[in-house]
Amino acid sequence: MSNKSSGSFIGGLLLGSAIGTITGLLIAPRTGRDTRQLLKKSADALPELAEDLSTSVQLQADRLSESALRNWDSTLGRLREALAAGVEASQQSKQELKQSIEVSSEPHSSVSDHQL
Repeated sequence: MSNKSSGSFIGGLLLGSAIGTITGLLIAPRTGRDTRQLLKKSADALPELAEDLSTSVQLQADRLSESALRNWDSTLGRLREALAAGVEASQQSKQELKQSIEVSSEPHSSVSDHQL
């Protein structure tokens, strides 16, 4: 399971558990006093549940951030290589053009100045 889907699964599991617990308490055949006590216990557990969910979301965000940084570093490296190759090709073309102009401007060349 990928990091993204495992984080979504854990978040859904925690949220579903909370909703299921509340729903079960409300429809359970208990007295009002017992139901209120169970609701109070559940309400007391909500901060811990929220903290667990927050921790899970933070871990997933950290993993996503690390993955994005690795991908960015890889992309940046490929971009640097491409730029270096482009600069090298440009310099080589410039040198070839310069040599071509020098050869064509030699005095024994069959190309006259007015044809250039």
